[in-house]
Amino acid sequence: MLREIAEYPNSFAPLGPRDERIATERYTLCMARGKTWNTVQRQRMDAHEVGDVVEEVRSLLCERGRPQTQWEVGSSAEPPDLVERLLERGLVHDKEPYAVALVLTREPPPPPTGVVAKRVETFEEYAAASAVQWAAFETPEAEIAELRSQLPQMWSETVNLMHVASIDGEVVASGTSAPTEHGLILFGGATLPAARGRGAYRAVLHARWQDAVANGTPALITQGGSMSRPILERLGFDRVGEVHMLLDKFGEGGE
Repeated sequence: MLREIAEYPNSFAPLGPRDERIATERYTLCMARGKTWNTVQRQRMDAHEVGDVVEEVRSLLCERGRPQTQWEVGSSAEPPDLVERLLERGLVHDKEPYAVALVLTREPPPPPTGVVAKRVETFEEYAAASAVQWAAFETPEAEIAELRSQLPQMWSETVNLMHVASIDGEVVASGTSAPTEHGLILFGGATLPAARGRGAYRAVLHARWQDAVANGTPALITQGGSMSRPILERLGFDRVGEVHMLLDKFGEGGE
């Protein structure tokens, strides 16, 4: 079960008021805030059905004015050559084309002295945590301006947890997580460039572990890309699968 969640986290995370999830026997389509955040997961289909499923997904998204979607194809996907079949139908490798599914079921190393981590409890902390993620992921200024205007509503509607780490009173790292009955699904772990190498990311991870234990679900579940994977494996995460990321742009505004 932990492997499937790590390969397809959005299929198991709790839904916010603006999220939608369509689960079928052949795939799960996850849609979130905005028009372009969509992903197809948990693919289980016969080889001859791939073309029909691609068109079905496109139709569902076009009905909702959504012009593109990501496909996350995990180790357990069927058919086994699904990535190749999707590429033949016009999909392309995403900007970050590959990730490893990772699970942690034992306590990670504690944070170093001088780094304080905690769960976000106020809007001000939420705004600071979000700002760290925008900076760390080099979010474009226009997108930041739009997100900043939406922050109060996002804070009031969130079903996820956020944690921050501070050094000398300044928030320098943050991370989002989604609580499930099997553990916390981790998203968006980030540290400001100037604070990297000082244990802030480790502190956020340890705080998330403590919350997972307090919830009675001692497991952290995530995907590691080229930057985060080495760090996560050093902190004790085990590989349980792999995921290939493809992008399908098909509607107006998706080109």
